[in-house]
Amino acid sequence: MNRKIKGIDYETARENLRNSTLEMRTDLPPKEELLHRYHPDYQADARVKLPIGPNAGDYCHPDLAKLLTSHPLIDDYDLSGAEHLNTDVLVIGGGGAGTAAALTATEAGASVIMANKLRIGDSNTVMAEGGIQAAVGAEDSLQQHFDDTVKGGHNAAKKELVAQMVTDAPSAIRWLIGLGMSFDLAKGEGNDGHLNRKRAGGTTVPRILSYRDFTGLEMMRVLREAVELDENITQLNRHPAIELLSDEHNRCVGAILYDLEKRSLVLVHAKAVVLATGGSGRLHLQGFATSNHYGATADGLVMAYRIGVKLRDMDSFQYHPTGVAHPPHLAGALISEAVRSAGTKLINGLGERFVDELQPRDVVAAAILREVAEGRGVVRDGQVGVFLDTPRLIENDPEVLNRLVTLGHVAHKCGVDPAVDPVIIHPTLHYQNGGMEINKDGSTSVPGLYAAGEVTGGIHGRNRLMGNALLDIISFGRRAGKAAAECGLPLKKVRGGVDHVHNLQREMTRAGLTSEVKAPILYPDYSPFDLREHAGLLETHHE
Repeated sequence: MNRKIKGIDYETARENLRNSTLEMRTDLPPKEELLHRYHPDYQADARVKLPIGPNAGDYCHPDLAKLLTSHPLIDDYDLSGAEHLNTDVLVIGGGGAGTAAALTATEAGASVIMANKLRIGDSNTVMAEGGIQAAVGAEDSLQQHFDDTVKGGHNAAKKELVAQMVTDAPSAIRWLIGLGMSFDLAKGEGNDGHLNRKRAGGTTVPRILSYRDFTGLEMMRVLREAVELDENITQLNRHPAIELLSDEHNRCVGAILYDLEKRSLVLVHAKAVVLATGGSGRLHLQGFATSNHYGATADGLVMAYRIGVKLRDMDSFQYHPTGVAHPPHLAGALISEAVRSAGTKLINGLGERFVDELQPRDVVAAAILREVAEGRGVVRDGQVGVFLDTPRLIENDPEVLNRLVTLGHVAHKCGVDPAVDPVIIHPTLHYQNGGMEINKDGSTSVPGLYAAGEVTGGIHGRNRLMGNALLDIISFGRRAGKAAAECGLPLKKVRGGVDHVHNLQREMTRAGLTSEVKAPILYPDYSPFDLREHAGLLETHHE
């Protein structure tokens, strides 16, 4: 790969921006050509075929494939001295999907243990800034929401899941409001008191409901409070799962947790398990920086694959267009799509607007990568990106920072006054489009195992629209929690085991596969490495 940084130096680019008329260039290639040439998913080294397991022969990102064909952590531990706990439902993951599942399971009468890798709320949910989609406007419909979602995902989504999600949206909003979540209200004659709605990339009508530009944080606030007040939910913070448990009928009957404080194992036996472990951004696929939280290391996918769950679209990931590119230590930090929804333009080093900012995210990200690859990016202190023209936005709408609070905070961290200077941005690894195959109730092909949130696949196809992630976690989190509570598999006297893990190891041996990797990896290893290279901001794309 060519790592030579090309582009326009910052001072020259800044002067070009001041003189820009914001007239948009018209030479953007057709969508499919643009994606195939510049989007990371389409590059020659972005996928391999899995050699073993439920998805043998299917495409997968090479780094993820290494984890799916790795050795288990449990080989390093003696299970005989582990603590044993029993519960009706074990929820693995403390983000939005996990908390929604836990709350709904207790509503159905189940006792719940929540196993959180970090603490409850330490998840990608709190980083979802832009809002949540729901067809609640008079000009909108469930059909339009369905059509936008399927089209935005390149017609690759599982349509029955999309239909379920968009149908659940209005009730999901009512449920959240009932828990105490705040949403922005519209102003103006005839609109006072109505939920304010905004446009998002790839949508045909305003459908985004939000609270300022930290909607996910507000959502997680009320979900966390509800969990902490529920006496039927036992939280185990800093207890990452390292393996699932199965019985002789290959039913999932619990999981092995690692207590980080005591450095000991805990075996939780359950009638049903809900995996809500989130995504894989901290694998830094294709060398990109990421907007993801520290624990997003694909743990759920590894454990699910070993127990026999089929995955899908594991070569498809979302690179959010507007991650911070400068300064280097903040590379990948997210700037919400709400900023583009408010009217902010993307400008290259020549002062040119080069894409409609409200195109689907994969198109906008590929367009930015094209500008960088062809030498029209902005270069500052060895970092390269394009401008997010915040000065003109604030000049036209002086009150906008009251609504986009997070934009002001991020700009301040970057050492930038957004009313005076633009922020330099570059696509950041943001979302795992694929994941575990599920049904409409969150069930998988393995009895007793359910899943919800980013660990699942099929809901968004091969590209996710803004606002559908927060809807996904509530829709399928609640469905998975209810179904798990009603699963009815009895807790067996014979303790669950890990035969499924050893079966996959034997399959690796028969296939002649060797690996030095042990997984799940739990946390990223950030030493030693080239920080700038790991941030994904050195030029690695086409000439």
